Amino acid sequence: MSVVDHVREMAAAGLHSNVRLLSGLLLTMSGNNPELFSPSQKYQLLVYHADSLFHDKEYRNAVSKYTMALQQKKALSKTSKVRPSTGNAASAPQSQCLPSEIEVKYKMAECYTMLKQDKDAIAILDGIPSRQRTPKINMMLANLYKKAGQERSSVTSYKEVLRQCPLALDAILGLLSLSVKGAEVASMTMNVIQSVPNLDWLSVWIKAYAFVHTGDNTRAINTICSLEKKSLLRDNVDILGSLADLYFRAGDNKNAILKFEQAQMLDPYLIKGMDVYGYLLAREGRLEDVENLGCRLFNISDQHAEPWVVSGCHSFYSKRYSRALYLGAKAIQLNSNSVQALLLKGAALRNMGRVQEAIIHFREAIRLAPCRLDCYEGLIECYLASNGLREATVMANNVYKTLGANAQTLTLLATVCLEDPVAQEKAKTLLDKALTQRPDYIKAVVKKAELLSREQKYEDGIALLRNALANQSDCILHRMLGDFLVAVNEYQEAMDQYSIALSLDPNDQKSLEGMQKMEKEESPTDATQEEDVDDMEGSGEEGDLEGSDSEAAQWADQEQWFGMQ
Repeated sequence: MSVVDHVREMAAAGLHSNVRLLSGLLLTMSGNNPELFSPSQKYQLLVYHADSLFHDKEYRNAVSKYTMALQQKKALSKTSKVRPSTGNAASAPQSQCLPSEIEVKYKMAECYTMLKQDKDAIAILDGIPSRQRTPKINMMLANLYKKAGQERSSVTSYKEVLRQCPLALDAILGLLSLSVKGAEVASMTMNVIQSVPNLDWLSVWIKAYAFVHTGDNTRAINTICSLEKKSLLRDNVDILGSLADLYFRAGDNKNAILKFEQAQMLDPYLIKGMDVYGYLLAREGRLEDVENLGCRLFNISDQHAEPWVVSGCHSFYSKRYSRALYLGAKAIQLNSNSVQALLLKGAALRNMGRVQEAIIHFREAIRLAPCRLDCYEGLIECYLASNGLREATVMANNVYKTLGANAQTLTLLATVCLEDPVAQEKAKTLLDKALTQRPDYIKAVVKKAELLSREQKYEDGIALLRNALANQSDCILHRMLGDFLVAVNEYQEAMDQYSIALSLDPNDQKSLEGMQKMEKEESPTDATQEEDVDDMEGSGEEGDLEGSDSEAAQWADQEQWFGMQ
């Protein structure tokens, strides 16, 4: 048994650090004495050494050693062609134990992807003849082609994966995301569905995700709900996560949170989708829950984007935009395809006044998730913030045409129209259509209330908000109802509404300001007494200082009460 055989056995046993040390020493010996090892032995040592470097995440070093190994293999092939081996029986076992050249190229491609050198990864895999490509090579190629925008090549590679492995569900999702018809994808799995028992659910699963990737959220939700109700697939974490994400896309945040919570209870170590869950909690003002979620996710893994996004959402909604920007950038570094990380970073940049940089991130989010409305909302907000009303209008109309006339797209288009003084009637019509479809859609209610406030139709606004709050409780709706009640001199109930809003989100500054304004207006007698005292004591500097100290003390008490220290 040669020393190279010992290295091979250690590599097979997973003793990577031992392989790295020994193979490194043996390669040095080979460099000092080229006759010490045969060309095939040197090829093996280079591959095993590169594998150990790959395991240690030294990807550039691994690529250099894999490249040297392939050069050695090429020289070995030329030698064997020129001078065929006479000891066929002895050489056969040796050739059989040589590491696969195709596997070496696949590992090189993995290194390139880790180094974010996708073009080099595609080039090395493209060099493998089609007939020699294994399913994992085709899968990697499909994903790389998709990322590079080469959709036709991506579809071909995904189909090749399914031809070899018809139950490769991620390849199915890849095809559906590239607008391949659900019926065509289902036909590629029909034989296995008919021949394997208990797979009758797969055709429904494909149908559901076909709806997902065409942006038909309502039909996708209904189909997945029917799938989830089947006894054999009840309480599946992936299905619950997909359902939660669909509710989120449809603007039904209450059901989205509920489904995320169910999935989290079933799998306490769940990471996928938790970035969206954290974002929803942050929007609800549940910052303590967001902080706890972030800590829990970091304990599970800090090598995924989700924990960083959740922590970033906590910072963003705490108005620490610089920290949110850093955390979003860290998440993107870990996963450049994280839509939620791009949205977080874009929102932080926008709030910091760096609108043009924010636009780049929102556009990339749209490229990755063309059916997610929140990506377009972020971009349109940037256009409006930079006085780009025309660009915002064009984008909103495109979204309306692409995703269809639903409550969300109608509201988005209305939001842009509200910024145009000549389009107020159009905005009103769009919002009425949205609320006819979904009376509970909060964004539509908020925009309609804003319009009624401009028109000073306070009674209509109060009726709208009361109706919306009859079946749901939301901080913004309670706060807006408080504003409307103040306008009609219903001060006590307005105070109640501000209190409810702050109980839902203690960090809501506008509710706090409304309450403070109410407190001042509710105590005119105290104010009059203070003026009388000032008149009695005179209007000297001492009186002004006392008033200043009193006001500072009042603010300090309020800040302590509302947790704003």
